Amino acid sequence: MILTLDKLKPGSSGIISSVGGEGAIRRRLFDLGLTPNTSVLVRKVAPLGDPIEVYLRGFELTLRKEDASHIQVKEVSINE
Repeated sequence: MILTLDKLKPGSSGIISSVGGEGAIRRRLFDLGLTPNTSVLVRKVAPLGDPIEVYLRGFELTLRKEDASHIQVKEVSINE
């Protein structure tokens, strides 16, 4: 199922299918390692829902929910 990164629940994982946004935002997301075909795991979500902490490429990254909404992911189970 394809959804945006901000919609994944803590403990859920997915594979990035595309990165949206324009200009500096999109470039910044790519620079942070958020590129297509990268596995990502949502570790935590702040109590008020923003920001979210994700794990990818061996490191933890905290993103604003607005930025995460530009990233489309294919949700996968941990067993896959």
